[in-house]
Amino acid sequence: MQVQTLGIEGALAFTPPVHRDDRGLFTSPYQDAPFTGARGRSLFPVRDISHNLSARGVLRGIHYTTTPPGRAKYVYCPYGRVHDYLVDLRVGSPTFGRWEAAELGGDTCRALYVPVGVGHAFLSLEDDSMVVYVMSSGYVPENELAVSPLDPALGLPVPDGHDLTRSERDTAAPTLAEARERGLLPEYDTCRKVEAALWQ
Repeated sequence: MQVQTLGIEGALAFTPPVHRDDRGLFTSPYQDAPFTGARGRSLFPVRDISHNLSARGVLRGIHYTTTPPGRAKYVYCPYGRVHDYLVDLRVGSPTFGRWEAAELGGDTCRALYVPVGVGHAFLSLEDDSMVVYVMSSGYVPENELAVSPLDPALGLPVPDGHDLTRSERDTAAPTLAEARERGLLPEYDTCRKVEAALWQ
């Protein structure tokens, strides 16, 4: 398992070996030993596993959870291909406003660890792309917020050649500056405390 420290404090990428033969492939997107080696502890206790399927051109996010309660995620794409984004939304973080982009897909089975307070978005590059979310808490609609991935101040590199499809919620999402002005963004210190408490 290859482990990469990303430019957002606390975020990591994991690329497992993929074993292929004439039947297909086998891989393990999460492996405890490499994760523990990188984070100093195993993955958080899992409270929810969800997935979605997206047509080519679907842009989801930037989604995040109010903190508290907060929510950490482990995300991968077992089928299809997506352009994935992490954005540090934690006010006071040394990497606040910074983003990381990575291509996730069924060919590499690369996975991302998304710390509490870091936003997540992706653009589906192929029809029927599946994204799986392993999460530290369940889905509570009123706790889920969004920031616009098309905020020019963020400058996310959205690949050309896609007719973007977005939900009403995502289309109406505020910019990063607007969300901060409205007090909608999580505080870095609070996020770190919430994340540390996931293992208690």
